[in-house]
Amino acid sequence: MSLDWEGNRSTQRKPPKHKENMQTPCTHRAEAGFEPPTPQVSSVDVVQAYIDRIQQVNPLLNAVVKDRFSAALAEAAQADRLIEEETGGEEALADRLPLLGVPLSVKESFFLQGMPCSIGLVCRAGFVASTDAPVVALLKRAGAIPLGVTNTSELCMWLESNNHLYGITNNPYDTTRICGGSSGGEGSILASGGSLIGVGSDIGGSIRMPCFFNGIFGHKGTPGIVCNEGQLPPTSGLQEDILSTGPMCRYAEDLLPMLKIMAGANADKLSLSSEVDLKKLRFFSVADDGGSLWTSPVDKQLVEAQRKVIQRIEADLGVKVKEMSFPQLKYSSQIWETCMDLPDKDGKPPQPFAELMADGGSTVWPVWELIKRIFGKSDHTLASIGLALKGSKSSPYYLKMKEALQRDMDKVLGTDGVLLYPSHPLLAPKHHHPLFTVYNFSYTGIFNALALPVTQCPLGLSEEGLPLGVQVVGGKLQDRLTLAVALYLEKAFGGWRNPGTT
Repeated sequence: MSLDWEGNRSTQRKPPKHKENMQTPCTHRAEAGFEPPTPQVSSVDVVQAYIDRIQQVNPLLNAVVKDRFSAALAEAAQADRLIEEETGGEEALADRLPLLGVPLSVKESFFLQGMPCSIGLVCRAGFVASTDAPVVALLKRAGAIPLGVTNTSELCMWLESNNHLYGITNNPYDTTRICGGSSGGEGSILASGGSLIGVGSDIGGSIRMPCFFNGIFGHKGTPGIVCNEGQLPPTSGLQEDILSTGPMCRYAEDLLPMLKIMAGANADKLSLSSEVDLKKLRFFSVADDGGSLWTSPVDKQLVEAQRKVIQRIEADLGVKVKEMSFPQLKYSSQIWETCMDLPDKDGKPPQPFAELMADGGSTVWPVWELIKRIFGKSDHTLASIGLALKGSKSSPYYLKMKEALQRDMDKVLGTDGVLLYPSHPLLAPKHHHPLFTVYNFSYTGIFNALALPVTQCPLGLSEEGLPLGVQVVGGKLQDRLTLAVALYLEKAFGGWRNPGTT
């Protein structure tokens, strides 16, 4: 089944002087070539509308695992008072609080004061965050109002958001299918209209896969720009170098202002205010990973969707999209695993996955957990047990291959190139299907290993009514290029589609 929603989005970008000037959500603002008049509502009205939507869809999705609705409404009322009392004009208020009154959802792996941060571990069921993660604090300081926290995979290390604490999260386009992981709760609630903007994290595709499966936009930025502190599980070894915290949303225009706020003082490194002339960019396209034995063939509908993107870019922009291949992509999963297992600068290896499962408590024995799982007695998912059993797979051979791919990719992209690449080989799979296609994540994971910025863009719906999409990859620190292409693709292909229309 799919979910219908007749709600829309807020077009408000500058907080007005009086609360009666707050604009109501409105989509497709200029389809007829003009801006229609917009009814006026208060911040409380906007937040209440999103709360109502969450209460409507969450019983079907299980995306929001803990809400803070009462606090959110109180903060919305405070936003209305600020607007009433503002004496410095709209511009001053907009500069100070660019997200004033905007509903926000947060991945449960981030600290949000007063909310749980369990990352799906039963042993962390009683934990409540006493502070905000830095990135959450920045968004709240900009005026955003958190509505609650959303489900993840156990320890944020799987393609499906499922754990024995909160259960499984569904895809709003088809509730028998996965929403992705690990930011799957975010993808699901955003796509169904229960939140306007969200916070995710990505170490192997955990922003981009949920955004792809749920038909929304997401950005995995250049690592080191947005602060990763205040989230779990902890990184170790050199994992911090491939983890990125980033924005998720239904509308491409929200990515850049969100990223600018989330980056804080580091935003200047990305030159996000600089205009991008798409006609001056160099475009490349790679059809697949070259035929890895470990991954599924790319679905024909995704191949066709990427072909249509190429045709549209060439027709609209008057540029030539160069089709390429990189032989090292065939070993993407091995390259990613090697990078995940690299020791830190002092030679200390990453923390074993079984230790993360224990969360500082009694030792977790993966074989024993597997036996318990057979009888339905384990607190851990089969995916987590499998990851603990697999152990480390670091290889100097694949590290050299990664370095060669890095040189080739950096040379091709430079500071003015963007690359189109499939988001995933398959459309949103049925629940638990990723257990049989483990390495399909490598279509996203390889760009974590390469530390490149990537924007995930929706491209309409498949014959089955499931989201299509493509990754847009840029050179290091060239995030603004992929964000500009995302805006173009939204206009060209329609962006997010209401799940209720499928």
